Amino acid sequence: MGRAFVYVILGGGVSAGYAALEFVRRGVSHGELCIISNESVAPYERPALSKGYLLPEAAARLPSFHTCVGANEERLTPKWYKEHGVELVLGTGVKSADVKRKTLLTTTGETISYKFLIIATGARALKLEEFGVNGSDAENVCYLRDISDANRLVNAIQSSPGGNAVVIGGGYIGMECAASLVINKINVTMVFPEAHCMARLLTPKIASYYEEYYKSRGVKFIKGTVLSSFDFDSNGKVTDVTLRDGTKLSVDMVVVGIGIRPNTGLFEGQLTLEKGGIKVNGMFQSSNSSVYAIGDVAAFPVKAFGEKRRLEHVDSARKSAKHAVSSIMEPDKTGEFDYIPFFYSRVFTLSWQFYGDNAGEVVYYGDLSASGSTFGAYWVNKGHVVGAFLEGGTREEYEAIAKTTTLRPAVEDLTELERQGLGFAVAVSQKPVALPPPIEVSGSTSGLLLEKPLYAWHATAGVVLAASIAAFAYFYGKRRRRW
Repeated sequence: MGRAFVYVILGGGVSAGYAALEFVRRGVSHGELCIISNESVAPYERPALSKGYLLPEAAARLPSFHTCVGANEERLTPKWYKEHGVELVLGTGVKSADVKRKTLLTTTGETISYKFLIIATGARALKLEEFGVNGSDAENVCYLRDISDANRLVNAIQSSPGGNAVVIGGGYIGMECAASLVINKINVTMVFPEAHCMARLLTPKIASYYEEYYKSRGVKFIKGTVLSSFDFDSNGKVTDVTLRDGTKLSVDMVVVGIGIRPNTGLFEGQLTLEKGGIKVNGMFQSSNSSVYAIGDVAAFPVKAFGEKRRLEHVDSARKSAKHAVSSIMEPDKTGEFDYIPFFYSRVFTLSWQFYGDNAGEVVYYGDLSASGSTFGAYWVNKGHVVGAFLEGGTREEYEAIAKTTTLRPAVEDLTELERQGLGFAVAVSQKPVALPPPIEVSGSTSGLLLEKPLYAWHATAGVVLAASIAAFAYFYGKRRRRW
């Protein structure tokens, strides 16, 4: 048995839903597009799982967060796919792929052939067993990657009112799940080997702000150690957690967020891999011209940094999906993907956004000691702003730091940048400085591409002057609004 399609999307995550929407918008005919997913539901917005799905009241449930709700687009329910002639093959895995023959063999024994394949397989959660610890199958040990994981976590929360939870890992999933557990009145202890939370992205100073806030909500931190073993009761539930430093904690539930690994297994030996994912060009085309990769599994060139990166975030998944479809449908009208990395999180009453790269010297501004304050940081590398972070900003302020990171303005005086703070970004975003194409800077440890103005001193002076004037006006106006 077999079926043939012009386009096949393998995977049912965020990027799959956005790719399907873009195909339909570009006029794909009924019966030409197929999505194969081992999940039993149509593609949905995964960020909802660590946020709205875990709330004790008015929790998010499907169909409310099918893609593409996260971007205020149409809601792609199963009915939407049917109406647009998109075949959904759900609850079905793929046993093998042959990119030369352009075929996929499903776990049901069906052969599906394609003209173009988009790999949107995403990544899987790393399991404790991969680090020598057994117990992932215990009913009160939870991961969070898909809806089945979320349902397991909800059941564990509801079975442990007022109980104790240990969160293993201090990254995105650990921090967001810890917040949700606190909201559910669960006592939380976070355990991770790094010196501070979100170590891959945040500086110690910024991380300290969030750790202090979490502590004020009752969260305890045990840093610099890892999980060693579990103790179980007669029913196989975890009762105690033992850490490598000898600490022993009684628990009612455990949440594990220790990283992910891209799902590349089907294509190893067939496609070129890099950065742990599938290597693609600026059109998201792999080493096989008929195969594209998007989302968490794709290692694509980031022009601003002059290197390939694999980005594990929903924004990259959404935008890479749209660009890949454009590359397939209109290759002559589609340029190379030009993307500035973007990350964000919203927990409790906190909300932050980060753009660019966290390389170089860090310049802080705002009050990092007061709860609920607005503060941020710039990363300056080789004399240019290459990254920006902001907590507690308005929509306009977030847009300002995004645009500033894209423009990568020159900065000579870090003290002056600190004094101007957020006003610098506001000024740059309102009056961008025209700079010539990027050039590679030799000796850069990250291969970063920087702008080189034709008249460097004049360009820098212009930015500083404009920023100084705008910063004064910005903060004067902000103060008046508070009076």
